[in-house]
Amino acid sequence: MDARAIKDLLYEQVTRIAKAAASPKRLELIEVLSQGEKSVEQLAQDTELSVKLTSAHLKELKAARLVEARRDGKYMVYRLADARVADLWVMLRELAEERLLELQGAMRQLVERPDELTPVSGADLLARAQSGEVVIVDVRPGVEYRNAHLPYARSVPLAELKQRLKELPPDKSIVAYCRGPFCLMAKEAVTLLRKEGFPAARLEAGVAEWRLQGLPLVTEAP
Repeated sequence: MDARAIKDLLYEQVTRIAKAAASPKRLELIEVLSQGEKSVEQLAQDTELSVKLTSAHLKELKAARLVEARRDGKYMVYRLADARVADLWVMLRELAEERLLELQGAMRQLVERPDELTPVSGADLLARAQSGEVVIVDVRPGVEYRNAHLPYARSVPLAELKQRLKELPPDKSIVAYCRGPFCLMAKEAVTLLRKEGFPAARLEAGVAEWRLQGLPLVTEAP
């Protein structure tokens, strides 16, 4: 094989990753799997796809070595093949936000009020949470919280939030987060909290963004 053929082969192999990720739903699956391993059925529910179509997308991601699978009884459970797959998703999304005006416009539609997003950095948020100045609320499903969550965060899944409002101090600022900037659970949580009189804002970053920034995460013991 001559040098040109070898070079073409190298680029062709790298495009396997790009091709596998070149689907909105496969990117969403990567985002959801950044929260921890899940069954095909749960992934289908999270991404609002049929089980059949979810399996087809996962097959493409597996062929590109982006995800791995294991059998758990009658279920097939998937996980990211490497934490760098989550990093790739975050970096790709951040680049798209910087370069694409259309995406910037769509992101602005998610912010109804200027004070909806917390203005503090990750390090500042941790310091304030440690001192008790703010309460961090993780509104993802409990299994995702147990897999990895922000330090000092309380697990209050969105589905349980309304019934558990009494657990939250009414005199402290509350910062809610979920899976990242494209996730709407934290936005819904902040809307509910403010309606009930709580001073609340949301953190755009999720655990994948947090980890890529080199900030600490907490993993619950199995």
